Amino acid sequence: MRPIRPTLTAASLAAVLALTATACGPTEDSAGDKPSAPAGQSTDGAITIPDDLKDRLKEHGIDLDKWRDGEWKNWDRDTWLREAQDFVNPIIEDLWNPDRMRDAEKPPAEPVAPDISGDEGVTDPTPAPVDAAAVKAPYHSSAAEAGKVFFDGPQGSMVCSATVVKDPANPGKSNMVWTAGHCVHAGKSGGWYRNIAFVPAYNDGAKPTADLENAPKEQIAPHGVWWGDWAQTSEQWISQGAATGGQGAPYDFAVIHVTPEKGGSGKSLEETVGAALPVDFNAPAVPEIATMTATGYPAAPPYDGQKMFQCADKPGRLSLKAEQPTMYRIGCTMTGGSSGGGWVASGADGKPALVSNTSIGPVTAGWLAGPRLGKEAKGIYDAVSKKFAGR
Repeated sequence: MRPIRPTLTAASLAAVLALTATACGPTEDSAGDKPSAPAGQSTDGAITIPDDLKDRLKEHGIDLDKWRDGEWKNWDRDTWLREAQDFVNPIIEDLWNPDRMRDAEKPPAEPVAPDISGDEGVTDPTPAPVDAAAVKAPYHSSAAEAGKVFFDGPQGSMVCSATVVKDPANPGKSNMVWTAGHCVHAGKSGGWYRNIAFVPAYNDGAKPTADLENAPKEQIAPHGVWWGDWAQTSEQWISQGAATGGQGAPYDFAVIHVTPEKGGSGKSLEETVGAALPVDFNAPAVPEIATMTATGYPAAPPYDGQKMFQCADKPGRLSLKAEQPTMYRIGCTMTGGSSGGGWVASGADGKPALVSNTSIGPVTAGWLAGPRLGKEAKGIYDAVSKKFAGR
């Protein structure tokens, strides 16, 4: 088994000025980047730097100007922030330009983990593969709450999938996004990823990859780029999470709070995209769920990460360790890049709700598994909502 890991960028010959990376190392800054930092927008649209972010950066010996000028590419252990409260993510305006977003698609070599089918706990028979179906374009009409997450790690620029979810503290005005823990934090071997940004309805018109090379940013990111000004994942993922063996997978979830890169209209993410899903932390037992639908942007072959796909299947159960929560599992052919994408089922009221997210899958890409969202997940969700209550 392998995690459906975030996928790694490769430099594009067609994008001379793009910010890219190879499988050998980190990205290089383009000469045209215009740095700024997250938080409030002034009346003229300029982005201001909040004092709490400045203070948190100073506490860790980080010079904001140097960070924006490329110091974020320093992945030394002393500068790779790890603890739950250490997340910082200053906006670097235009870092995620169309070329860099398009290029952040190549998956790294993924190690093969042992077969877990004989482990203790409740594990149903392996589901038959379900071919992923292309989501109807435009995405803002058929899956407005879905999008892509872009971020940087020691190996380069990577991608995941994510979902806009409702914010209890700000009804109708959510800036909260749900994804996988391994899309924001490296787990037990590292710390927080950097330059985390969410692009709702990425490639809204489902254009072929060749057409995207000359497409304006408005077509690739119709609702703009939204930077994470806070992210939170489980302590279990931080302490246990790994790229092999499904370690930490039952707790592989995260919430990102976002802010627009460039001022914008003053509307929240939910108002901007016109959708947000409730999160169900008390989903029915597996036998009572007729179907779950997973959405994502698979990037590993045979996919290229530029289009949105979905799989719908009746879920089964997957137990990695008897003492840990049993995961959901569905048949699905989506690959790396679909990580973090939302799993939707009908809630107690019969309306769609997010009940899980893509976490792991086998090398053969015939199925996906996602964590059951219980008290740990709800604690993270409530904490992020409370942190930004009234803002």
